[in-house]
Amino acid sequence: MGCLKAIEPGLDACCKAPKIARMSEPQFLSGLLLLAMPGIGDPRFENAVIAMCAHNTEGALGIGLGHLHPGLRFRALLKDLDIDPGEAPDAPVHNGGPVEGQRGFLLHSPEWSVGDTLMVGDKFGLTTSLDGLRAIAGGHGPERWVFALGYAGWGGGQLDGEMRRHGWYACEARNRVVFGTPAAARWTAAWKAEGIDPATLSSDIGNA
Repeated sequence: MGCLKAIEPGLDACCKAPKIARMSEPQFLSGLLLLAMPGIGDPRFENAVIAMCAHNTEGALGIGLGHLHPGLRFRALLKDLDIDPGEAPDAPVHNGGPVEGQRGFLLHSPEWSVGDTLMVGDKFGLTTSLDGLRAIAGGHGPERWVFALGYAGWGGGQLDGEMRRHGWYACEARNRVVFGTPAAARWTAAWKAEGIDPATLSSDIGNA
């Protein structure tokens, strides 16, 4: 658990990272969920559910919600960051994606924000500073939230190309799926919320 000390500077610095700063206005697929199609061809994204927080001509950024960091819990992470866990629940920590896995991202309901929060329409907010963690520990954070390490990122035009192939399916980011469903069940729950039985999907199906 000692390696988690490296997360602290990442959390504070992430709000200044070019990927977020350049994509502050939600558009394109922002505010939607991306569901990995069967046969996506990348084991890192098998059964992936990604909450899209930014997408424009310069690239895209999303937070993975479909997989957890085994054995890593939120209260232990707070202690490792010298934050008293206080009222924080012992929630799981999600694997947000393969990029910058030591940086933390708090995806949360939109009624709450701090200075660095990126609001993604009326769907959710993304906070990258330690203020969000301290607020949860103090019992005055967002009503609903998910904490993840790392993110999924795409360069300019990269995600658009993947969407034209059979890699991803975009759908509504329903609150019950994003905040009310365990990680292991999110992929299936998101498909079923669309009225689609994922068992019927073929790895040869393309995206419309």
